[in-house]
Amino acid sequence: MFEELRPHLAELRKRLGLSVLSVFIAFIVTFTFHNQILTWITQPLNDALVQVGRIIESQDKATWKMKQEEQHLTVSLPSKKAAELSSNLDAASKETNGKLAQLLQKAAASAKELTNMLADMENNSSNSLSPHNTFNGQITTHQVGGAFFVALKVSFFAALLLAMPYILYQLWLFVAPGLYSHEKKMVLPFVIGGSVMFLIGVMFAYYIVTPFGFQFLITFGAFLYTPLINIEDYVGFFTKIMLGFGLAFELPVFAYFLALLGLVTDRTLKDFFKYAIVIIFLIAALLTPPDILTQLLMAAPLVILYGVSILIVAAVNPEKPDEDEEEDETDEASSQKA
Repeated sequence: MFEELRPHLAELRKRLGLSVLSVFIAFIVTFTFHNQILTWITQPLNDALVQVGRIIESQDKATWKMKQEEQHLTVSLPSKKAAELSSNLDAASKETNGKLAQLLQKAAASAKELTNMLADMENNSSNSLSPHNTFNGQITTHQVGGAFFVALKVSFFAALLLAMPYILYQLWLFVAPGLYSHEKKMVLPFVIGGSVMFLIGVMFAYYIVTPFGFQFLITFGAFLYTPLINIEDYVGFFTKIMLGFGLAFELPVFAYFLALLGLVTDRTLKDFFKYAIVIIFLIAALLTPPDILTQLLMAAPLVILYGVSILIVAAVNPEKPDEDEEEDETDEASSQKA
């Protein structure tokens, strides 16, 4: 038995070796542009930090405006009273003669000085009040070589995406010897379709899932804590989400491939649907942030893709009724006619 498997194992080793080589070559190319790639990867996080900062800043401004109005009210009332006292003393000094008039004039001068002092206090208090934004979220690194290892990670992630069409082509070449001649012609749809679906999954996660997920998670504790996000942890978390969505969107392609080989039928997928729902939500819980919104954003497309896979398999390899069932149906039809 081992002798029969040896040629297949040698072929598998060859295809895996070529796939690894393609990733290595792509890695050399992507490492040259690791700064641009890292900027693209951290863009959703930066956007979330900016958006959360605006929310907190708007609330700080509202609080500052309220404090400014209270301070203005507190200072302006004594200032008005001092001005009123000064004007009354000045009027009384003009109507009075002798020593009393001199005393009233001195009192009026003192009241004017008090008015000026209160006015200066009001101006200084209004100038000292300024909106203060306590949010200062940052992306940090906790390792000496953190930036270098992050560059390696993002370059490998980009290399994997770049080499994905070739990897799918090698996968097809491995299974092609077991296919018929008309089935071998499906290599281009398999490679192109698989690459496009993987790219759609990555873009869906990048432009739809991560903005909602990151903003929700950062906003949740931003009023109490300052987020200092470790770039090493973020890159690992980001790549896990991207690869998870990319592989998840390959479901219709693999369903088509398995149906083409005759391994699954539409009845198989329909019967497995209730178990697939549980598995889909478990995968979504493992690959997404721990909030219900992003989990639903991953689980909902997967359920839809599973339904699309059923339609694809039904068109490629539909469930055929057994011969016994056909005979029973024929007997029933003949008996009804009789």
